[in-house]
Amino acid sequence: MWPEQLPTEELLAQAKTGNESAVNQLMDRHRQSLRQLVRMRLDQKIQRRVDVSDVVQDVLVEANRRLQTYLVSPVMPFHLWLRQIAKDRIIDAHRRHRASARRSVDREQAVVAPRGYDQSSIQLLGMLGDQRLTPAAAALQSEMARKVEQAITKLDERDCEIIVMRHYEHLTNQEIAQALDLTEPAASMRYLRAVRRLKGVLQDDLPADDSINQ
Repeated sequence: MWPEQLPTEELLAQAKTGNESAVNQLMDRHRQSLRQLVRMRLDQKIQRRVDVSDVVQDVLVEANRRLQTYLVSPVMPFHLWLRQIAKDRIIDAHRRHRASARRSVDREQAVVAPRGYDQSSIQLLGMLGDQRLTPAAAALQSEMARKVEQAITKLDERDCEIIVMRHYEHLTNQEIAQALDLTEPAASMRYLRAVRRLKGVLQDDLPADDSINQ
């Protein structure tokens, strides 16, 4: 989901010398990833009132304003730093539109189960069940993806968050640990527990002939 780290590091080094072109390239390089993140994380009802592009632009403006401070002391990889700014903007949008959205927007953390990410959902389902989709089942991928996404909404906030980070944002365990301020073993354990709980929810929700392999 995020651009390769090495070219980003090269642009950061140039930006540190005051190279404005490098700063612009750095922001443009992450624009599409930010768009994906905001579209995935921002509540669907709020997206009827708030343009995703506007949120992305706000994130980039704020990142540009704070960039020199970050360059002096880069406490985390650049994409995780951008991600945190984006999450803050998403939480702000949820709070502003809480009364009209009326759903999960009361959560302090912007955890919204993704929709329309069929491939990620199917890959997650396959990992949980260790099974291959038959040609007949492949025709039902969108339906199965929907069931996975519905199951994620039934998890508690911490479990939902780490599943989305791992399988929809495609962050590594190391990156998740940094973003959540955890040790890597703690992040790994939290993820494994969330996967077990998700599998349990799916087992309860799917009909017997669709059940995930034990």
